[in-house]
Amino acid sequence: MIRVDDDMKRTLTFGAAPKRVVSLVPSDTFTVAAIGCGGALVGRTDYCELPEDVVQRVPSVGGTKNPKLEAILDLAPDLVIANQEENTKKDLEALAQKGVRVLVAFPKRAADGVAHLARLARVFHVGGDPAVRDLIRRGYAAIREAEEARKTRAPLRTFCPIWMKPLMTIHGATFISDVLDLAGAQNVFADRERRYPLAADVGTAPALPPEEVAGRDTRYPRVTLEEVVLRQPELVLLPDEPHPFSEEDAEVFRALDIPAARRGAVVRTGGKDLCWYGARTVTGLANVRALVDRHRDP
Repeated sequence: MIRVDDDMKRTLTFGAAPKRVVSLVPSDTFTVAAIGCGGALVGRTDYCELPEDVVQRVPSVGGTKNPKLEAILDLAPDLVIANQEENTKKDLEALAQKGVRVLVAFPKRAADGVAHLARLARVFHVGGDPAVRDLIRRGYAAIREAEEARKTRAPLRTFCPIWMKPLMTIHGATFISDVLDLAGAQNVFADRERRYPLAADVGTAPALPPEEVAGRDTRYPRVTLEEVVLRQPELVLLPDEPHPFSEEDAEVFRALDIPAARRGAVVRTGGKDLCWYGARTVTGLANVRALVDRHRDP
C-alpha cells in the first residue's frame, strides 16, 4: 500500500499502480512517460507535446483551463494528475465529486519539481526501478551542483516575462524564479507582487489593502516597460511558453535603455527548461545554467 500527500495536503492511497491515467499537465505527461509508465496514460491536454510517440496515441480531453469533464469521465480514469494553478479549482472539484482520484501538484521550487518526480514514481510503484532511481538521483544532484556553482559567481540580473500584452512577469515565490536563481540569474522582479485592482498594478491607482486581496495569487505581476528600465536587467530571457515571444517582441526590449540591450543579451529561448517541473527539471536546470553562463561577460 502506497500513501502519498499531494500539494493540497490530501493523502491519497494506492493499493496498486494506476492503470488508467489522465494528465492535465504537459510536464506530468512527460514525467509519467519518463518513468516508464506512459502506457497508463489514457488522456492528456491539447498542450501536451512530449514525448511525441505517447502524445500521438493518447486522446486529448481539451485545454488545461477548459478540459472536457465528460470526456475525462468517459475514460474511466483511476487517477487524474493536475496542477493547482494550471487547472481550475472548479474542474478539479467536479471530478473529485464524481469519485475520481485527483493528485494536485503545486511546485514553487526546482527541488519541489524533483520531489514531485519521486512522488509519481511511488504512485506508479516504480520507485525501486534502477533507471527511475537514477533519474531522481540526477535531479537532486543537478540542484546541488547548481547551488555550489552559485556560491562562486555573481548573479546576472535577469528579466524573464511570461506574457507580452499585457507585460507580465514572475515573483520570487515561483518555480521559474527559483530555476533562474539556481542558474545564476537573479530575477529583478523577485520582490514585485501583483497589485489589485489592475490599475494599481501598472501604477495608475492605489492598491487595495492586503486584507482585501487575501487568497488571490500575487505572484504574477503586470509591469510596465518603464519599470523594466528602472530594474536595469543585464539579461532578458524571452521563453516560448506560456507566451510564444516573437522576434518583434525581442526588438521592443532591445530598444530599451538597459544593460541587456547594450550587451546583446536579449534572448529568445525554450520555455520548457524554465517551467516544466518533474523529469524535465533533471536536464532543464543544467540547460538554463548553460544559457545564463553564455551571456556573462568574458
